[in-house]
Amino acid sequence: MTKNILSINNLQKHFGTHKAVDDISFNIEEGNIFGLLGPNGAGKTTLIRMITGIFNPDGGSIIFDGKKFDPINDVLKIGYMPEERGLYKKMKIGEHALYLAQLKGLSKADAMSKVVYWFKKLSMESWWNKKVEDLSKGMSQKLQFVTTVLHEPKLIILDEPFSGLDPLNANLIKDEIYGLAQRGSTIIFSTHRMEQVEEICDHIILVNLGKKILDGSVSEVKQQFKENKFSLQLHEHNAVVNSNAFTLQIQNDNKLTVTINEGYTSNDVLKYFIENNYTIESFNEILPSLNEIFIALVNNTKATTRAFESKA
Repeated sequence: MTKNILSINNLQKHFGTHKAVDDISFNIEEGNIFGLLGPNGAGKTTLIRMITGIFNPDGGSIIFDGKKFDPINDVLKIGYMPEERGLYKKMKIGEHALYLAQLKGLSKADAMSKVVYWFKKLSMESWWNKKVEDLSKGMSQKLQFVTTVLHEPKLIILDEPFSGLDPLNANLIKDEIYGLAQRGSTIIFSTHRMEQVEEICDHIILVNLGKKILDGSVSEVKQQFKENKFSLQLHEHNAVVNSNAFTLQIQNDNKLTVTINEGYTSNDVLKYFIENNYTIESFNEILPSLNEIFIALVNNTKATTRAFESKA
């Protein structure tokens, strides 16, 4: 049975009359890569700051690794990489990494071993005596990633981890994220890049205006919002099609996009083309992207809120 590394139960955080986090609950399984999504101002950062012990909740509870979250002791089991740089500009890179490693509970010898290991792994050995202020944005991002994970935390929180990275280094960090999860770390991955979420995450939640509005595995979410759209490629070009089973949405030479009408199935679509002597070269369901789902749900939440406020 899979263990939950983190359980968020009816969590609340208010700033005056503003409900930054409004009764949010979810679970994260051990070893999972978990997407925490939402537009700017949705409540993601406030939620992360409660999980890391920076803020105290106004209501609800956090269960970490099977017991009530202890901000003083449990924080050493968490690695947090914020979107904003948290580095001392005048320090040399090697000294900086060693300093942060020891703050996270490693002995000087263990800190040196871990820093050397990660610097070599990410081709950073030649940076040791450079100052942080001399780093590019991408180099700073790699350093911040290393200082987040080198103490082997049980829970790793990455906020826009690919920001400033070129494609080669983005792939390098992505492979390390997979590796960390395979070795037992749990990853909370927060980003606005939905294509990265689709590729990397096992499970996602979407928050907006302080509330959770979506929770599920990536595959479940895409199935939930599918619209019965299919793509076909025929051997024949510019086929003339007309059927009660589907509505033709797009036709480009021998490539068609159709929506299956209510009361019909994909078998009815295939039957039509077979009975009319068309040769089907491919037939695939079109699932919505997470980006499309994200935009639709966020816009719907805003519209619902405006309607509620207008009646108040």
